[in-house]
Amino acid sequence: MRKSTAQAALSIPVILLIAAAIGWAGSQGGQRVGAIPVFALCGALCFALNWLVFIHAYAAQTERYFDLTGSLTYLSVVACAVALGSRDPRALLLALLVGVWALRLGTFLFRRIRREGSDRRFDALKPSFPRFLLTWTLQGLWVFLTVSCALAVITAATAEPVGALAALGTAVWIAGFAIEAIADRQKGIFRADPANRDRFITTGLWAWSRHPNYCGEILLWIGVALVAVPALSGWQLVTLISPLFVYVLLTRISGIPLLESRSDAKWGDDSEYQAYKARTPVLWLRPPSST
Repeated sequence: MRKSTAQAALSIPVILLIAAAIGWAGSQGGQRVGAIPVFALCGALCFALNWLVFIHAYAAQTERYFDLTGSLTYLSVVACAVALGSRDPRALLLALLVGVWALRLGTFLFRRIRREGSDRRFDALKPSFPRFLLTWTLQGLWVFLTVSCALAVITAATAEPVGALAALGTAVWIAGFAIEAIADRQKGIFRADPANRDRFITTGLWAWSRHPNYCGEILLWIGVALVAVPALSGWQLVTLISPLFVYVLLTRISGIPLLESRSDAKWGDDSEYQAYKARTPVLWLRPPSST
């Protein structure tokens, strides 16, 4: 426990250094408020909002507002960027795409935790100040990295006309948003049925992917990047780490590996579950195989 606490305390400066590097890159060619780049100001806001809510969360030993805070952070930084940055058509389109996604997902996650009462991922973290603070700091970094390419465009000093690539990106975003929303809705209906208690979902989009919501999430951020890329240049291009970061986070770190491990522990000896895994791709949607 002492080792993990020390690691958490040491990780926070590293996270802030990463954020500072992205903040510098995304600020190049961007608008300023006095001497402060608007892009960097939005990055600082990502962490400030999460740390502010953390104070209450640690005192009350609750994770109830964690996901909601993440979504509100997206909405707040985008609103800040629009207010202090550009309002050209591409910037407003990106603000709309991020805002609609954050509002939908935040509402969904907050309703889920209110219904379930708690999130067991936080049980071992809440008592430790450094480890719980690290979690909220990571959420600040998650928001900043994910939205960085959109923020770079919204806060840019110059604008590029909206063209075919922006239309393609919007179409990809719509597809990803629809997949994520439908998958969440299907799983919500499945879990609400008492007959499905302690069962795993294999119908709807969940017959085409074991994690269709994550497939949609990755696609929609690829769409955001496609809309943004024509307006980025020089060091601003570093902010295109956004969809790659989302992909790595969901497929290698906190998303799929964690859920697959829990499912294997719960249903690993179930022959139906093994058959479901064999015929259903882990992420990208495709018709289930017959084997």
